[in-house]
Amino acid sequence: MKRFLRFIKKPFVVIGAGSLFIFLVIAGLQHSGNLEVLELAAYDLFIRMEPKLAKEETRITIIEISEKDIQALGRWPLTDETLAKAIGILLKSKPRAIGVDIYRDIAVPPGTEALNRAFTDNPQVIGIMTVGERGVPPPSVIKGTEQEGFGDILIDRGGVVRRALLFLDDGGKTFVSFALRLASLYLQPEGITLQPDPANPQFIRLKDTTIRPLEESDGGYVKADARGYQFLLDYRNAVVPFRTYSFSDLMSAGIPPEAVDNRIVLVGVNAQSVNDSFFTPLSRGFDAEQHVSGVVLHGHISNQLLRFSLDGTSPIATWPGKRKVLWLFSWSLLGGVIGFRTRSARRFSMLTAGGLIILFFTAFAAFLSGWWIPLVPPALSFFNSAVVVTAYLTGREKKERAVLMRIFSRHVSKEIAEMIWQQREQFLHNGRPLSQKMTATVLFSDLKGFTTMSERMDPQDLMDWLNSYMESMAGLVMAHGGIVDNYVGDGIKADFGVPISGKGDDDVRRHAMNAVSCALAMGKEMRRLNALWSEMGHPVVGVRVGIHTGPVVGGLLGSSERLKYTTIGDTVNIASRLESFDKDVCKDDLFRILIGDTTLSCLDARYATEKIGEVGLKGKGEKTTIHRVLGENIPSSRMPTQEVYP
Repeated sequence: MKRFLRFIKKPFVVIGAGSLFIFLVIAGLQHSGNLEVLELAAYDLFIRMEPKLAKEETRITIIEISEKDIQALGRWPLTDETLAKAIGILLKSKPRAIGVDIYRDIAVPPGTEALNRAFTDNPQVIGIMTVGERGVPPPSVIKGTEQEGFGDILIDRGGVVRRALLFLDDGGKTFVSFALRLASLYLQPEGITLQPDPANPQFIRLKDTTIRPLEESDGGYVKADARGYQFLLDYRNAVVPFRTYSFSDLMSAGIPPEAVDNRIVLVGVNAQSVNDSFFTPLSRGFDAEQHVSGVVLHGHISNQLLRFSLDGTSPIATWPGKRKVLWLFSWSLLGGVIGFRTRSARRFSMLTAGGLIILFFTAFAAFLSGWWIPLVPPALSFFNSAVVVTAYLTGREKKERAVLMRIFSRHVSKEIAEMIWQQREQFLHNGRPLSQKMTATVLFSDLKGFTTMSERMDPQDLMDWLNSYMESMAGLVMAHGGIVDNYVGDGIKADFGVPISGKGDDDVRRHAMNAVSCALAMGKEMRRLNALWSEMGHPVVGVRVGIHTGPVVGGLLGSSERLKYTTIGDTVNIASRLESFDKDVCKDDLFRILIGDTTLSCLDARYATEKIGEVGLKGKGEKTTIHRVLGENIPSSRMPTQEVYP
């Protein structure tokens, strides 16, 4: 069990477990399609951010039938005669292809024969249809020929068009899209036709560009309807609109021949009374101005196919599933690392914000290079991994800190308590300090004359008096970097140099001098308290102090409900014996400090001492050399005599 607890606290386990948990959660959300809307919104944002073609499109011209044109004609739909006349006018300027984006499944006489001849006599004129049981057939005269093209549009959730179709089938016949028919006619004079990809014959190729069909889970899509042959639209030419003329301009010979010659010409409707408009990634709202007419949308699709063939533009590519999984887990792992390494809220905010910014611009740079890579799932995975790991560690540290503070905070200064916490890894294990062997200085103090005082005072007054004494002495111990180890009656045990052992002899000497300085400060405080108590009519008491430096073992004693940090060892025994040694030694002094050789060796010239002698302490076989601390040596310029604490 202990090995397991140690194992689960290892950094790689904490990071790995937290990252894996978030990875599985986000991967589950992604697989279920809950993140698709956000990922498609990111795609739309990239479409809006990417640089657009700044020059006018010279291959496509749009003839729009507006609401004003319909009012001028006085009717809708257009008669076959009017439509045939419009096609005839366009043919005079020799376009490469004419796309009639007006459904003509039902004849609208007069002029039906003229319209049929316009189609049959001119193979460059393409009519539109839709596929399916409820589809709209093309004009009967071109049905089943290469002059029909379907105009079905793929609309994602939210009403946005991001994909285009090249082929569809109804289970028995394959249909070609309206835009592809027009693009193919334009490319024929260039000697470019659709070819199978040499590496994968199931894919089609236009000149040097292979158009890979979009799968149901490519990019940010999850189980999308991938029927037919689809590809992603980039809307690169959306800023500078196609050269557009009104139907009235066409009928009044107001269109210059060069706007039609050698071009694809699309004739379609852009009127409020005829519902043929769509939202695109460039639409930032849902008002009428954000719509794109169907005829313009077909123009975008055709234009992108032409750019594939003639300009070397590549289709937007996506990563395969395994690479997306690795990408997602990598960001989850990175978030876990940041969560493990960061505790400061400010630093956490900076690192997570920086990571998200890097992720965003990495994904956008990939998009500019023709790759649509996941953005939202790795962003959520990165951020939440950092949060979860940080929260776990914060909670664990809170518990560990509570244990440490419960043990030490009442017995050490805030500075020492904070130092213990900062260096907890040196001695903390599974929420409680490890027993450690270290070199420390132990101080014992005991009141001289307490028995006489206790006999004369009321028990409650005695308790109040004793508490005021203990409060003062404990404060001095903590002020000198020590820990109040124990209270026994009127006695105090304090440790210096624990629970974090020193790193060298300098630390040992410093702790020993702190203990001696603390004892001298106790003498000063006793003098003040005695003066105060004398005024209150209480008897004067003294203090005996024993100090020894040496090896101890520091650790916790007690049950899990009641723990106490303490030190044990021969050093503790010697310090206790020094405090109680021959109570008649220096019996005329109210304050006495006795130290051993090891403590004396740690002191510098600042302290005045005198040797008592080599004595046998109770319970010790070997003799111990005892020294008395007289006080601090004061420079002669300040005081000619040596101060000795009574």
